[in-house]
Amino acid sequence: MLTVALLAGSFILVFIIYMFNKLIRQKNMVAEAWSGIDVQLKKRYNLIPNLVSTVKGYAKHETELFETVTALRNEGMNTKSVTDQGKVEDRITDTLSKVFVAVEAYPDLKANVNFLDLQKQLTEIENDLQMARRYYNGATRDNNILIQSFPSNLVAGVFNFKEQPFFEIHDIQQRINPEVKLS
Repeated sequence: MLTVALLAGSFILVFIIYMFNKLIRQKNMVAEAWSGIDVQLKKRYNLIPNLVSTVKGYAKHETELFETVTALRNEGMNTKSVTDQGKVEDRITDTLSKVFVAVEAYPDLKANVNFLDLQKQLTEIENDLQMARRYYNGATRDNNILIQSFPSNLVAGVFNFKEQPFFEIHDIQQRINPEVKLS
């Protein structure tokens, strides 16, 4: 009888240790994935002042747009939560698209080699950011499933593991219904 109790206790202890370590691994995967997003965001934040100064020389009438981009960049650099970061990134993406629309009115700027290089770099950073976002959201999904699933949820509850939010950037332009004109 004592042997059975010791075996059962040992099994439960090994199970708790195994689940705890698995939860720690998953938590570290989420942190690693977030650092990938953070790297891409910093690259984008570092590129924005160069983009603004290049465009500003040609498009002096777009001052309000440049001030908005700069303010959003500063806000994004100081944002701490994943959810708030996603909201700021939505606004930055929207404002940057407005900058590129405004550039269409300045043919000399569109031919500027420095501007074209910055535009290419920004496109590459946006693509890398999307990949980092997918990786983070995958790690977050796996983490949240582990925390929600039985029996690992018991260990997660005892050791206070929390679900992590997904990092979502909503493309505002995709949500706007296109105007269809039939003539």
